Amino acid sequence: MFKNILYVVLFLVISTTYATETETIIIDPITTAPHEINGVVKDSQTDLPIEGIVVYNKTSGAYASSNISGYYKLNDISVGDIITFSGLGYASQEITITETQLDTILDIRMDEEAVSLEQVVLVSEINSLTSLVDIDVQNNPVKSAQEILRRVPGLIIGQHAGGGKAEQLFLRGFDIDHGTDVAIDVDGLPVNLPSHAHGQGYADLHFVIPETIDNIDFGKGPYYADKGNFNTAGYVSLKTKKAIDENLISLEVGQFNTVRAVSLIKLLDGEYSNAYFGSELVLTDGVFDSPQDFNRINLLGRYNFNNFEDEELTISISHFQSKWNASGQIPQRAVDQGLISRFGAIDDTEGGLTSRSNIWLNHRKQLSEHQELKTKAFLSRYDFELYSNFTFFLEDPENGDQIRQQEGRTIFGAETVYEHTFDQKNERNRLRFNAGLGFRYDDNNDVELSRTRDRRVLLERLAFGDVDEVNAYGFASATYKVGNWTFNPGLRIDYFEFDYVDFLNPFGFLNPDLNIDSISEDDIIFSPKFNTVFTPNSQLQLFAKAGFGFHSNDSRVVTARTGEETLPSAFGVDIGTIVKPLNGLVLNATLWGLSLEQEFVYVGDAAVVEPSGRSRRLGVELGARYQINKWLYANADVNYTYARSIDEIDGQDFIPLAPDLTSSGSIAVQNLGKFSGNLSYRYIKDRPANEDNSIVAEGYFVTDLSANYAFAKGWNIGLIVENLFDTEWNETQFATETRLFDEVNPVEEITFTPGTPFSARVKLSVTF
Repeated sequence: MFKNILYVVLFLVISTTYATETETIIIDPITTAPHEINGVVKDSQTDLPIEGIVVYNKTSGAYASSNISGYYKLNDISVGDIITFSGLGYASQEITITETQLDTILDIRMDEEAVSLEQVVLVSEINSLTSLVDIDVQNNPVKSAQEILRRVPGLIIGQHAGGGKAEQLFLRGFDIDHGTDVAIDVDGLPVNLPSHAHGQGYADLHFVIPETIDNIDFGKGPYYADKGNFNTAGYVSLKTKKAIDENLISLEVGQFNTVRAVSLIKLLDGEYSNAYFGSELVLTDGVFDSPQDFNRINLLGRYNFNNFEDEELTISISHFQSKWNASGQIPQRAVDQGLISRFGAIDDTEGGLTSRSNIWLNHRKQLSEHQELKTKAFLSRYDFELYSNFTFFLEDPENGDQIRQQEGRTIFGAETVYEHTFDQKNERNRLRFNAGLGFRYDDNNDVELSRTRDRRVLLERLAFGDVDEVNAYGFASATYKVGNWTFNPGLRIDYFEFDYVDFLNPFGFLNPDLNIDSISEDDIIFSPKFNTVFTPNSQLQLFAKAGFGFHSNDSRVVTARTGEETLPSAFGVDIGTIVKPLNGLVLNATLWGLSLEQEFVYVGDAAVVEPSGRSRRLGVELGARYQINKWLYANADVNYTYARSIDEIDGQDFIPLAPDLTSSGSIAVQNLGKFSGNLSYRYIKDRPANEDNSIVAEGYFVTDLSANYAFAKGWNIGLIVENLFDTEWNETQFATETRLFDEVNPVEEITFTPGTPFSARVKLSVTF
């Protein structure tokens, strides 16, 4: 029913848009010809065009943004109108239009300035909160791979293996596991891996070098036509630096034999072409009693061409590999009985290795003043091998319950998006249309779940086969601004084909080419969206969002014809506001709801995430950002969610590990003489670990500190402290039935990975 209603709304809005557009066109241009200003915005130091500068008419509320060439045009201008030019990292400018400036070229030169809330103008954009979080990132640069996702308000992470595996994610009352309900990409390169050996939608971001991150684009809920699979709770899109201003060499040394080295080196610095090389090396024994022997290496090469007129091309090549030992999740009773310490292990032969190599390109072409074409293409090779033991001696009292999950995957795909802005006589009425087509193909070979001993002995294969998965899609959306209102209807169509060759079939295993047990399924899903924004002035924005999204099911589940939904959909609604009561203060609040056709729940004894029933979530989000003065900045976010399974009886309807109350925030000092620093916290309340809330996962409040001092030109020394107050906390927790070696009967209780105790690193870096 909701989907039918949304289709009707979309039809009415698009019809109204067309009718209004037609009326605008037939108005006599001679008698109503408006005035305009246009020009190019450039950096006053480099004399290069600046993209994304907001040109805002404070008098009428009309606005425009500078494009790839720095060009802007603002219609419906009158004498006396006050025009502001604003952008993060630049001092804002304000001019009052005189008669001589009407219908003339007005070029603007902008001076660089420390990032500040004063540079933010609330215009009719669907995701205005993203620009506010950009300020968080600039005031407190990301220091580790684990911190990348923590910058999204309300997103909490947990690490199972000290940086070896992808993080466990929590957002909007979801235990997302490793990515089931949040879509993640880096510069358009998809990160989520469907039908993964360890879990559906597995998203490992450790191939990103933190120092290359420029900003984070994100959106909560399934409201964005260009975002597809796994975009239910939201999406996160990381933007990394196309070019670097200076070379960087950095070295960190800390407790637990931790060493981290980073370099960013310019390879080419021309008028239109730039290239740089980045590398990262991480070595640590970790906090565990059994040394982790962790090592990770990242390599990145990037070339960027920009003619600053109508074309930009970025080509990126990266390689990541990691290897580690792990102590795994341990049962609480083993610690209480003194059998092991909090940092001990029942099976210290856990661990694994993984690698990912990528090549991807992004191309933009400004076809005309009003038309732009964006294209991306990517190719990745991914390998994964993980050894875990979740239940210890529950299934096999003699050999133990260690399992191996393994795969080798090739991914390639492409997407093209066309955007057209229709010029209006009245700038307060504006229509922008975009449409895109794309595809993705995952060729996943030798996907395996096996029982092993000590990583060396193969005891039994539980699942073994090849997965092929194709996703072809198209989407379109229109953004229509009428006075203070902005309407954004959209529609997305996704087609999936799932193929699985089961090698454990007696004939298929002997000769996979026979495809005796090769099973195929396909499905298609329509996802309508609709967003509305009301912005009466540059200090207030009200918004409402509604739409459908989806997460796909694992190919092995789909082709097994278990009756589970192939593409379970989600329907969400957001209502909220962003307010800027003071020049340096921004507040935001959102009420939201989200219903899923099918939930995914962790099953400890099988070490898998499997489908369950329908679910519903209701929540409220509050946020504040305050530029106290030029050098002091503070931010905080609080998120509450009520999450329940729909088909279960009262008291048995809790969603395991779904957090109901989380919060995060920080206070940052920037450019206070030669000093800068940051104090941040993250909090998660106690939450149910099973369906009847009889087992509880403990919450935590953890504080981190960083400080930096510039003691000479280009030279900086810093201190990074995790868990400043040495809080005892559990980073990941599960309700799992386990049996220790000498136990007769199994016990279901919390098993956990301990959180990092007080940990300090010293950092020395130089830029040149």
